[in-house]
Amino acid sequence: MKNILIIYPHWPPSNLAGVHRARLIANYLPDFDWNPIVLTVKSEYYEEKLDDEISKTVSDKISVHYVDAKPVKKLRIIGDIGLRAFKPLRKKALQLINETEIDFIWIPIPSFYVAVLGRQLYEQTKTPYGIDYIDPWVRDISNRKNIRSLLSLTLAHILEPYAVKKASLISGVSQAYYQPVLDRNFRHNKIVHVAMPYGFDPNDHAVRLENTSYPWDAYSDCIPLIYAGAFLPLSGYFLESLFRVLRKLKQANNISEKVKLFFVGTGVYTHKSISTYAKEADISEMVIETQERFPFLHILNYLSESAGVMVIGSTEKHYTASKIFQSLWSQKPVFSIFHKESSAVQILKEAEAASYTVEFIEAQKSQDLEKEIEQKFMDFINPKSVWNPNLKQLDSYSAKESARKLVQAINII
Repeated sequence: MKNILIIYPHWPPSNLAGVHRARLIANYLPDFDWNPIVLTVKSEYYEEKLDDEISKTVSDKISVHYVDAKPVKKLRIIGDIGLRAFKPLRKKALQLINETEIDFIWIPIPSFYVAVLGRQLYEQTKTPYGIDYIDPWVRDISNRKNIRSLLSLTLAHILEPYAVKKASLISGVSQAYYQPVLDRNFRHNKIVHVAMPYGFDPNDHAVRLENTSYPWDAYSDCIPLIYAGAFLPLSGYFLESLFRVLRKLKQANNISEKVKLFFVGTGVYTHKSISTYAKEADISEMVIETQERFPFLHILNYLSESAGVMVIGSTEKHYTASKIFQSLWSQKPVFSIFHKESSAVQILKEAEAASYTVEFIEAQKSQDLEKEIEQKFMDFINPKSVWNPNLKQLDSYSAKESARKLVQAINII
């Protein structure tokens, strides 16, 4: 069995989204004769709230090594954990390479600065490496022009070419996320690349938590519809349209007062909050927002115990919405709004689960969009509607399949 070293500064009990990328792939690598060795940072150096329960979703076949990092000071000059732990990660990686036969190094980013380790380790040991794009490194920051963001972008333009130059593989959750990397750095020299989604692990959904409280416990006899996860600026147009439809339905008494929309774990953001959108639409009594992040397994349990799940996508074509998988595996009806060309729409159709999916196109008039939203939403909350998706069709998007794709790409290098 070959050894793959995965360098990622966050690991359970961290509940950051990127943790699931590394975890999901690592869980299934042994199925394809690759032994995952994870190099990460001790949890006492994490800034985010920890989630001990998430460790239940990690395979016992994974070997994990931890290093120290510089703590965050009161004056937060350097917060990125990849920078705070760069030297310890490098030292431990070299030790592992010297003591163990490492056949490949895989580095998901962000933290973006860890990608530089791949190049440095290759220069010293000739161990091939790949960089996995969870998010683009060089990215549009037109909506964030503060000094920190500008500095980060400047460093990205300098460091990314250095980091990827000697890489043997570029991977990512979507080819749209890393295609610009290929265009900028590999126009003359081809490189192996592969796109694979986060995917999902059915085993995650089998973990049931005892004595769990739910966001709707304080609302007796309500019909809870739930949206879970970060709220993005480019989702605002869809949300405004949905809330205008709900106001219309409320005014016409065409929707039960029992219907409540719970938006949980939406995050702290600088753009308009969901609660503000609801207030402007005069439907505040229907909408309950909790910006605080919830533990991963709590979210899965919330989805499974709700009356229905909502996924409000982005007006961008390339928005992938990895949360669509956990929404479908809740086995509750899913109402969604996506750009017509989003991969999420294709996934929903393949799973025979697009009955309540609104497909947006740029040329569409707002009244036509709202008409479609009204029709799909009313079907969504109709207890007589039939919801019977074919989840077997999702196998090609599973974490196991993503791990297989990664191994297949590595094997042809």
